[in-house]
Amino acid sequence: MPILYVVATPIGNLEDISRRALRTLGEVRLIAAEDTRKTKRLLNAYDIKTPMTSYHEQNKRSKLGYILAKLEEGDVALVSEAGMPGISDPGYELIIATSQRGIPVVPIPGPSAIITALAISGLPTSRFTYIGFLPRKHGERRRRLESVAGESGTIIALETPHRLREALDDILLTLGDRRVAICRQLTKLHEEVFRGTISQALEYFTEPRGEFTLVIEGKGEKEKPELTQDIEQKLQRMHLSGVTAKEAIAKVAGETGLSKKELYRAWLKLS
Repeated sequence: MPILYVVATPIGNLEDISRRALRTLGEVRLIAAEDTRKTKRLLNAYDIKTPMTSYHEQNKRSKLGYILAKLEEGDVALVSEAGMPGISDPGYELIIATSQRGIPVVPIPGPSAIITALAISGLPTSRFTYIGFLPRKHGERRRRLESVAGESGTIIALETPHRLREALDDILLTLGDRRVAICRQLTKLHEEVFRGTISQALEYFTEPRGEFTLVIEGKGEKEKPELTQDIEQKLQRMHLSGVTAKEAIAKVAGETGLSKKELYRAWLKLS
């Protein structure tokens, strides 16, 4: 009986693909690829000549019948642009339709930006919630974030460079100034992992570039930070040195976890 293989491909470095994945891609009758150009580079690197057909978000429904018909002739491999198909990538509909027809669906596991980012984030890994790509629209994005505001486990999301700062603004407003690990270009030449708070990330990523995986601290059980004399003295020094209220409050809020509202009240006393 023919098999649909769901094959994980590298998220950056082409050397991260498994021998089993390479063997499978070389043996199937057809590869259904989200991005045929990127998959072609992978196949060329390992001298694999298997025919491909496109299967992406825009044609996934119209192409379904064609791929199911090809499955009657032999094995088919499903690959996404990067990582595991079906996880924030096309594949769900094909996997469901295949399994409903009694055709075996076999996973070939491998790289995942979600798990890779979580593992190196420095945040708790025992429990996490993945919320996919954050919505493009401001209101929808806030509602998505509000739905996980009470989660005690770590939260993982994906974001594009041109929406990163807007997303961080909404995360700060909705979830507060939590700790975050922002992973950029994982396994690629310019791989980078930023660890800090949301407000610090906004200061750091002034011109975001690349693909981003956001690992955000869960609500957890924290002691409420207190406005100590040392913090008040730090605000006073910043005030005397000419630092603006906005800059001083953002910096101290990121370092201490105190609310900006409370710090603003303390700042007004200095004036």
